[in-house]
Amino acid sequence: MRAIRMFLLAGAAMAGIGAASPPPPAALNVDAIAAQRFGNDAPWYRDRIPFFESADPTLDAVYYYRWQLFRGHQRDLGEEGYITTEFFDDVDWQRHPYASLNDASGFHIGEGRWLGDRRFTDDYINFMYASGGNDRHFTDHMADSVWGRFLVDGDRADAIEHLPVMNHIYRLWDDKYDFDKGLYFVEPLLDATEYTVSSIDASGGKDGFRGGDAFRPSVNSYMFANARALSKMAAMAGNKAMAADYAARADALQKRVLTDLWSDRLTHFIDRHQSRKNEFVNYWDPIRNRELVGYLPWMFDLVPDDAKYAQAWGHLLDPASLAGKAGMRTVEANYEYYMRQYRYLGSAPECQWNGPIWPYQTTQVLHGMANLLDHYKQDGPVTRSAYMRLLRQYAALHYQGSGKDRRLDIEEDYHPETGKPIVGLDRSHHYFHSGFNDLILTGLVGIRPRADDVLEVNSLLPDSSDPQALSWFRMQDIPYHGHRVAVTWDADGSHYRRGKGLSVEVDGREVARRDTLGRIELPISRAAPPAIARPINLAVQLVRNQFPIGSASSNSDPENVHDAIDGRVWFFPELPNGWSSAPSPAEQWYAIDLGKVTDLARAELAFFADGKGFAVPRSYKIQAWMDGRWRDVATPSAPPVANGITDISWPRLAANKVRLLFTQAPGKAVRLAEIKLFGE
Repeated sequence: MRAIRMFLLAGAAMAGIGAASPPPPAALNVDAIAAQRFGNDAPWYRDRIPFFESADPTLDAVYYYRWQLFRGHQRDLGEEGYITTEFFDDVDWQRHPYASLNDASGFHIGEGRWLGDRRFTDDYINFMYASGGNDRHFTDHMADSVWGRFLVDGDRADAIEHLPVMNHIYRLWDDKYDFDKGLYFVEPLLDATEYTVSSIDASGGKDGFRGGDAFRPSVNSYMFANARALSKMAAMAGNKAMAADYAARADALQKRVLTDLWSDRLTHFIDRHQSRKNEFVNYWDPIRNRELVGYLPWMFDLVPDDAKYAQAWGHLLDPASLAGKAGMRTVEANYEYYMRQYRYLGSAPECQWNGPIWPYQTTQVLHGMANLLDHYKQDGPVTRSAYMRLLRQYAALHYQGSGKDRRLDIEEDYHPETGKPIVGLDRSHHYFHSGFNDLILTGLVGIRPRADDVLEVNSLLPDSSDPQALSWFRMQDIPYHGHRVAVTWDADGSHYRRGKGLSVEVDGREVARRDTLGRIELPISRAAPPAIARPINLAVQLVRNQFPIGSASSNSDPENVHDAIDGRVWFFPELPNGWSSAPSPAEQWYAIDLGKVTDLARAELAFFADGKGFAVPRSYKIQAWMDGRWRDVATPSAPPVANGITDISWPRLAANKVRLLFTQAPGKAVRLAEIKLFGE
């Protein structure tokens, strides 16, 4: 076997490995990249996100767009901190008044764990467990994602903080547990996958929105992963009894899934019907077609390394089965009700899982593929080339339109042959029901987070001769166990001119290098992660007609006014956000009544501008209601920024009302996306 040259450069003397002094790191110009990708909103990203570049400009563009998506879906609840939303618009089935949903929480936490600023994911986890946010509206793998966050930041105290509540929520799922079969069941709608084979067939092909309870690979994989995570967290907390109990639960569930949800006929993991009184299906009967959900057991390493199971991956690559031209079908093309549209909102098609591409499940399958390629020997027909091809196929779905109208906008679901969006509703734009950057970091770049004091990197790129290969990439500012990590690949050394191959840096110093793609493992001491700063926004109105209350000089529709203090900030033109003034008169205002005298020292203003009807004010000032009249407290000389945050401060004062007074540009309206107030 040809020896692979690899140097471990950090601690080389301690390890007994000699190496020449490494060349300086190939650092990216993050200021320039942030300005290019995010414009005036660049400061939000500059010290928070890992920065990335590669030989594929589409992957780069989608990567940075996904951070915009993450940023836009951070909702500031004031004293309760931040949560991550799924829709920009309110929907009937969200948890009111917060606009939270639990089904995509695993993706939200998985993406957010890679931020240098830990507040957003930490607040979200606190909300989900300490504030009752996880209402079990849908199935989820939230406990597993909390463990996954610990694997990145290494903070043991944060990982086990909510262990009693996690334990309580897990036990509540006994209401969906069949004690005879030892498996969990769920209605597909409450698995966030309405109109699947089990629900459509349970209706006799007439519907499938409700009903169709089934023992599914999804809910059982989630519960397996949650049990395994709870066992590990309990062991870390010193609770041996709980650790043993959940380890036993995970083992029992794994055996049941492998025995009862594997179909030798279909060579795939499948549903079994749970409905006991149904004229169309029988209890315990297997469903009759393969679905994409059958790959979820690999996402959580439930499946053993066995060729018997690995053969299932052939269906994913088969155009006659689950491989559409534009992406992964959620059910095989030969299913009797494949792509039949049952549900509409008015004339617009609504969501269904009987064939369309769903980024939600595409993300899950790509995570499963990454696990298969990283640490399974029996990977069947799956190759690194196939992984990269499907990752690029997924990235392409983020683009809408063509020519000058081409833009980044991930939507709910897509036609598997054309790649065109199906659901034509406003809520569908910039839909955060999936993951992407976690796939880039753990798959393409290959950071494999671990609980021990080891940094492991195994990029899943194919060899340079493969058409899906990348000749170079760099990811830097990756938070890991209290350090900052960078990974660079330069196939022949010509791009960065610092040597060929794969290199790893920790805290700005190169610590390992190898000539070829392959696994790198090196010790890394655990350091305390950065402290979390939590300034509290005092101007959030969660419940309409309760303080704080907004008012405005024009366009005073209650919803229009409310949207400037709803805790949401984004600048996507497809979905208007905030209070929009009338284009005249020139001088206008937006006021907030806090309902009580409050100490105030700072404001953040977010203005949207589109170069058309909306522009930032020509001038503005902050006023406070004191001694029975409005008094100026801050009068900046420069205009505010467009599509970014303007931070304005003043000597601390006490007031119960604050007003933004501004002068509009001639013929232009102002859209105040959000105004926040702080006491410090």
